[in-house]
Amino acid sequence: ARPGLKKELPAALAQAAQAHPDKRIALYFQDEARFGQKGRSCRRWWLRGLRPTGPVDQRYTFAYAFAAIEPITGRDFCLVLPAVSTAAMSEFLRRFAATLSDDEHAVMALDGAGWHVSNALAVPSNVTLLRLPPYSPELNPVERVWLHLRERHLSHRVHEDYAAIVDAVCDAICRLTPERLRSLCGYPWIREVIG
Repeated sequence: ARPGLKKELPAALAQAAQAHPDKRIALYFQDEARFGQKGRSCRRWWLRGLRPTGPVDQRYTFAYAFAAIEPITGRDFCLVLPAVSTAAMSEFLRRFAATLSDDEHAVMALDGAGWHVSNALAVPSNVTLLRLPPYSPELNPVERVWLHLRERHLSHRVHEDYAAIVDAVCDAICRLTPERLRSLCGYPWIREVIG
């Protein structure tokens, strides 16, 4: 991890703990990804020198998966929406906050996408947002979840329409177990930073 984040993350967690002394502080990482008809191919075992075959869809209908994952426990919350926007992110945060227990406060690390930094974004009182450094997707473990879903469940598929895309994405996300999420997202530096 970048040295700055190793200092910022514990400071943000300590600040949240100080502001909410009666709450358990949970660290989540959040990201969103686009899935749809214009898919991308993934790696496949094939004969050397030959290109593997696979269905390719030329249409452009997409759904967007929003996810927040707690790397240490493997807890997650996902929502599939038709677009990314400040309104969509506000709805995601509202629904995510409703899943937290009364004695829990979430620090959510996320990138600097426009809908994450908008002044119109509605952030619930039991969630604190922490911006990751710019141009550093390698710091967000949720990126590995998207790669896993594309490689294992969502590549080389042709989806008939938007509803079929949503069904496929939801089915793929539901296959993720807490153990798999801990394996994908439990970066050693995260464990080191939060102790």
